Amino acid sequence: MIKMKKNNIFIYQLVIIFFLIASLRLVYLNMVEKPTFKEKLIAKTEIIVNGSSAPRGRIIDTTGKIIVDNKGINTIYYNKIKGISLKEELDIALRLASIIDIKKDNIEALKKYWLILHNNGKSLITDEEYELLRMRKLTIDEINQKIDERIPLEDLEDLSDIEKEQANIYYLMNNGFTYQKKLILNNPSDEAIAKIVEEEIPGITIEVNWEREYLYGNVMRSILGSIGSIPVEEKDEYLKNGYELTDIVGRSYLEKEYEDYLKGEKGIYKVNKDNTLTLIKEPKKGNDLVLNIDIELQEKIEEILKDKILFGKKNYANTEYYKESYALVSNPLTGDILAMAGQRLNDDGSFSDVATNNITNTFTIGSAVKGATIGVGYKYNLIEAGKYITDGCVKLYFVPAKCSHKRLGRINDLDALAKSSNYFQFLIAINLTGNKYKPNMQLNATEEHFNIYRDMLASFGLGAKTNIDLPNEVEGIKGSEIADDLLLNLSIGQYDTYTPVEVIQYVNSVASGKRMNLNVMQKIMDNDDIVKERDVNVLNEVDLNNEYLDRIRLGMNKVLLEGTGKGYVPVELKPVGKTGTSETFIDANNDGKMDAATITSTFVGFFPKDNPKYSVVVITPNISHKNGVNDTMYFGARRITNEITTYLANK
Repeated sequence: MIKMKKNNIFIYQLVIIFFLIASLRLVYLNMVEKPTFKEKLIAKTEIIVNGSSAPRGRIIDTTGKIIVDNKGINTIYYNKIKGISLKEELDIALRLASIIDIKKDNIEALKKYWLILHNNGKSLITDEEYELLRMRKLTIDEINQKIDERIPLEDLEDLSDIEKEQANIYYLMNNGFTYQKKLILNNPSDEAIAKIVEEEIPGITIEVNWEREYLYGNVMRSILGSIGSIPVEEKDEYLKNGYELTDIVGRSYLEKEYEDYLKGEKGIYKVNKDNTLTLIKEPKKGNDLVLNIDIELQEKIEEILKDKILFGKKNYANTEYYKESYALVSNPLTGDILAMAGQRLNDDGSFSDVATNNITNTFTIGSAVKGATIGVGYKYNLIEAGKYITDGCVKLYFVPAKCSHKRLGRINDLDALAKSSNYFQFLIAINLTGNKYKPNMQLNATEEHFNIYRDMLASFGLGAKTNIDLPNEVEGIKGSEIADDLLLNLSIGQYDTYTPVEVIQYVNSVASGKRMNLNVMQKIMDNDDIVKERDVNVLNEVDLNNEYLDRIRLGMNKVLLEGTGKGYVPVELKPVGKTGTSETFIDANNDGKMDAATITSTFVGFFPKDNPKYSVVVITPNISHKNGVNDTMYFGARRITNEITTYLANK
């Protein structure tokens, strides 16, 4: 009996514990888990949609001027209603067609509309063809192809205008994935918006979409980049990162490079029973991109390039191939790009912005490289600083004589830079091969000799990517052939080619002794908060000691005071620089052959010498015929450089 009582007590205790646990669980579910279950219920019963877009971040110049902003435009969207019938959607399309004007001649839309009205075109397929389908001798795709081909085009032409509009709107309502909102029309009239709101058409919403607004027109337009729909080949990557296929993204250059910062966060809305929207989460504007670019400087340089191209074409002969010029301005001690311009004259007299060619096109820059190639002579003790020689010509075996642009008389290493002696550079290359010059000699140049030069050039930035914060940068092109005369050509900038951004990095390396990455971006801002700042990265030290670098700067200073660059830069700016004239070839008649020999004129430099503030590169490709040389080969780079540096001095 006592044992039975003990068992009952144990059972009672278990029951009490069970009810206690159940009660605690109910309290926990009600107090703690209730919001979670409520969210799940909402997710099952409410329709939640993203806003169409959020404004992208602005693009701003270094002085605070807005270059790219956003402009809001009203947009009509269709959000598919679960369980809606074909007839109801056609009715929506018809109601919209009576309010808005929309494209009427989309042949695919008209065909789909005809099929809806004609039992999906079943009458266009013969009994024999259906039998072949049943026997699997025809596929359903082949049947659909036959239906598409047999739709009578005259029936489509006979549709009324309102039917054609209805067809096109219905097509837009159902094009793409079911769950996506469908864009029907951008920027409808105020009257159309009012009528749509008044009629409360099911599934139709009016939302604000955003377009880019360029406050300086086409100034540096190519560098700013473009926005657009997600490229098909990149859709998987974008979807993985939370994008929708209807999103607008940065497609090129700055817009693409800084997409992660510029993109905004969409608002989130609940679709009410009356198809109005209730905002759940506010949209957030993207971060602002602040550039090192000075937009007024950029604008001025573009004007100078246009003016000088037209001036040269009008006033000089042999300029029919001269159509474009390039100019860059940088801070030589940080690598900040202050301006990057390129202008091309079109056949109709208009100009195109081709500034992106500064990172995607390569040019032969001639003697402008000598500030780097003379470094081979210094590093390997192939020349003696201050020692004089007599300028002359070099005649290799089976190679025509190679000379300076004129006889320069007695010169030392500084004069060789100032007067642009080819002979002095040739002797360095000959000595590098272990030879002493004698007429008609063979050097037996090897790949190693070419690599020694290219390593020195790359140490300054020529022939190496600059790590600029822009996509699609290419590396300068290295000649593939190894030959004695080509080694001499390499030493004077007549063999390999370089991008203009490589050239500005080279100039900066001369100024600072360090090769630094180039920066277009200065910082990323979220209102007043700095999200990211540009890094000044030293990629490498120039492969020369300070004594030799000072010697190069002194020689390049003489270039502008008394040498080939006299008149390029006002001397009171205490400039350092080098000119270059190179022989180039172009395809003059678009037959795939490089058949016209031309001259390209280049300037590289910085100022002032002892505390550099600005570096400048100017390249004027194909400014004259090789055999019809005139002042344009000097006027192009010289006048452009002079106007740019004078403007900079007065800023």
